[in-house]
Amino acid sequence: MQVSEGFGEKTASVKNLQGFDGKNPPDPKLIDSCVHCGFCLATCPSYRVIGKEMDSPRGRIYLIDAINEGEIALNTASVQHFDSCLGCLACVTACPSGVQYDKLISATRHQVERNYPRGLADRLVRQLIFSLFPNPDVLRILLVPLLVYQRLGFSKFLRATGLLKNISPRLAAMESILPEITLKSFQDNLPDVIPARGEKRYRVGVILGCVQRLFFSPVNEATVRVLTANGCEVVIPKSQGCCAALPEHQGQTEQAKALARQMIDSFANTGVDYVIINAAGCGHTLKEYGHILADDPEYREKAKEFAAKVRDAQEFLVTVGLTAKLSPLASKTLNLVYQDACHLLHGQKISVQPRQLLQQIPGVKLKEPLDAAICCGSAGVYNMLQPDVAEELGRQKVRNLLNTGADLIASPNPGCSLQIQKHLELQGKDVAIMHPMELLDYSIRGEKLEV
Repeated sequence: MQVSEGFGEKTASVKNLQGFDGKNPPDPKLIDSCVHCGFCLATCPSYRVIGKEMDSPRGRIYLIDAINEGEIALNTASVQHFDSCLGCLACVTACPSGVQYDKLISATRHQVERNYPRGLADRLVRQLIFSLFPNPDVLRILLVPLLVYQRLGFSKFLRATGLLKNISPRLAAMESILPEITLKSFQDNLPDVIPARGEKRYRVGVILGCVQRLFFSPVNEATVRVLTANGCEVVIPKSQGCCAALPEHQGQTEQAKALARQMIDSFANTGVDYVIINAAGCGHTLKEYGHILADDPEYREKAKEFAAKVRDAQEFLVTVGLTAKLSPLASKTLNLVYQDACHLLHGQKISVQPRQLLQQIPGVKLKEPLDAAICCGSAGVYNMLQPDVAEELGRQKVRNLLNTGADLIASPNPGCSLQIQKHLELQGKDVAIMHPMELLDYSIRGEKLEV
């Protein structure tokens, strides 16, 4: 393997270059499991857009191995290839050798954040992201100025003129996916305990999320109604915070651990049978708590027990079965396309269950898009940190969804929904996006959609 320009020559003198530290470095056994067959290339979104070997899973594994061996440095040239990874895990699904790339890139990102000094501008943007998005209380404070900002037309002005993009492409990318702030964004009206309708079958906890609870509160309300309609008593601890998905995926080790501990504590002594989540990225991280807190002697076992109870809402409902009657959503056949969220499809291996649920709704005809397993470009905060690659992936995803001729898009993740909505608007298309739980809720309540 010839190391690309900028990484330095493979000589004994580079052994002293900055590399990984001794705290959970990428496992050489996992690195060695890669046989470099290249099956991952066609499934890797960043490779498909950038077209460089080092921006593929195989290329990144070469880099990880070389840094592990002290042959190249952890520097700007190598870090840029790790940053270009969306963490979508499509390569994990495609790999015939079972390479655990998810564990390799996760370990690498935590190493990068500890050992690579980022530039000032990069640090400021990341600090802004990790101070805001994992903190729903801070986000809630910002709702009022954001509402004023939108109502006075500043958003339309900046998007039309491209002024913010000229100043900072990353801030422009962040602003471009800002959803419309409405009065519903200020609601926090779900009680601590909601009784089951009819015979109680289960007692379940529900996680509200950060972006989900503020910008997609109707999704949480619909989820609770669907669960109670199907015999579940719902518990919503008010002490819950962020699930830790965003900081964990970007290598913010201590923040991720602190948030995971808080989440575990918030559900302690609630007596729930399961913990339900309706956001794909959150669900994947919640199921990884045993790994995140593996080095914590106080929380290690608690984390494993908590993770064992976590279920995606769709996964849970298919397993326990629907008991509520479902009604048609429209007076005609509803052509529906389901958007696979990466951390549901590749991370949690949940693909069939959402489709099974949607097909139980009378009058629904499910469409399948081209390249359904390819990321939309959202990938947590990727579309804010790597806007150019995310833009191309967003365009491709929306084009493939529209080509199905569907009347409506079902999306199980808030980040995906924001990304898809943005590119629908850019392409001048008015197609509704709804969470599968909202569709089930409408069907259970017998309400019709306007499509």
